[in-house]
Amino acid sequence: MAEYDTISKHLIQTYPDDFIRFTLGRADIEVLEVLETEQPTVEARRADSLILVRIEGEDALIHCEFQTADSTDTPMSHRMAGYIGRAIERYGLPIFSFVIYLRPGAGRRDKGYYIQELPGHEVLVKYKVIRLSEIDGQAIIEGGHPGLLPFAPLMKPPSGVSADAWLRQCLQATEALPLDASTKVDMMAGMAILGGISYELSTVRRIISQEGFMDAIMRESSFAQYLTQQGIDRGIEQGIEQGMRRGREEGIRESTIEDILDVLEVRFDADAPGQFAGRIRAIDDLQRLKQLHRAAVQVDNLDAFQHALDAEA
Repeated sequence: MAEYDTISKHLIQTYPDDFIRFTLGRADIEVLEVLETEQPTVEARRADSLILVRIEGEDALIHCEFQTADSTDTPMSHRMAGYIGRAIERYGLPIFSFVIYLRPGAGRRDKGYYIQELPGHEVLVKYKVIRLSEIDGQAIIEGGHPGLLPFAPLMKPPSGVSADAWLRQCLQATEALPLDASTKVDMMAGMAILGGISYELSTVRRIISQEGFMDAIMRESSFAQYLTQQGIDRGIEQGIEQGMRRGREEGIRESTIEDILDVLEVRFDADAPGQFAGRIRAIDDLQRLKQLHRAAVQVDNLDAFQHALDAEA
């Protein structure tokens, strides 16, 4: 979704060092430049982030793609092969590529590579897959890297901590860090909008308001103003609320789609999700998806599920 893409790109461009330490797990890398990401093709394509760095005296590229959910029209492995190939063609440098999945459950089928096994024409393109829901959120908070803080509520909370309590802890931890006031407010605005991926709108608003941060986010966040300037929504408060609401609705839809594909894989055939994924992911109607989920659970074979899918069209 536009809100989440804009937030993620803005953060990595503003705090490239934080993301490089997160993705590569090392701090001895010099950031040289955040590069223009539009890649010249017949149809212009734009990677989310491409950063020129120096590692042990050698120039290289760090490439990150942010995915709220699974890629629908084109498999992620195909997209990544294209991004990586065009970056190599344009810059002629080694490249470290990552896909960062924001929504819990997203990217479960992304194996981290594109492969073609035609004899004599083999192709293998690898990249790293990062699912935020599998990352230790407490370690990110304790690391003190502000560029990563807005993503912390989407990460794995400490053992025994509920989702609501974890969001509250993320906000409190941001307030306690030795950052200037404007940076703190920006981080909280990012948390508010990205929180809509996993949390109910009413929950995010309640917790932010109880912690006393809502007014500051609305009045002072240059980050929220940046989103408005990008045309995401007509107003800052409206943008935050609509972003969270749409994120929650889309999250339910994506979860239902993944449930359907999981049932088909477990009940029938490991290849079954691939047969139907494109058509199922193209469905926006949540009620229709729920009906297909029931069909996947109840039908006796894939032909019967095909019939149910055709009947819904």
